[in-house]
Amino acid sequence: MVHKFQIPVLLMFVLLSTASFFGQDQTSDRAQARIQKEVRHELLMLPYFGVFDNIEYQVNGDVVTLLGSVTRPTLKSDAENVVKRIEGVSRVDNKIDVLPPSPMDDKLRLELFRAIYGYPSLEKYSLGVQKPIRIIVKNGHVDLDGVVDSDADKNAAGLRANGVPGIFSVTNNLRVDAR
Repeated sequence: MVHKFQIPVLLMFVLLSTASFFGQDQTSDRAQARIQKEVRHELLMLPYFGVFDNIEYQVNGDVVTLLGSVTRPTLKSDAENVVKRIEGVSRVDNKIDVLPPSPMDDKLRLELFRAIYGYPSLEKYSLGVQKPIRIIVKNGHVDLDGVVDSDADKNAAGLRANGVPGIFSVTNNLRVDAR
């Protein structure tokens, strides 16, 4: 049998428990946002992270998954090591693909770089250390990743890449961010 004075006490307990539960979610959301920001910063600061590498990540709670493709095996391990040291990260799942060494792919990378970043309407993307258009070449197949300002720039980059002789295919994964 429940007494009159027990109902308010039970109601207060339920309300406090609910507030505590939602407070934990907000804290974890803030912690996850902080981890995402720090992961992005640490990856962009890697000394050998260049235009021919693409590293992406996903943060799920305190677990960070690294994705993408790099030209150097040391860049894959460097990325994992810097992310592991971020406060709040308990585990790093490194799924970065190391591209096979290939003189043919190296030649295509340079030609693609010239074709894309040397084109007048795309020259603006060549400014700064971190190039927003990532050129990934694997066995003659090209992926364009990153962010551009307009559909016209996305299409121009795809057309320029398709015009380079010796390429088997081009996948244009560029995203448009009109800011």
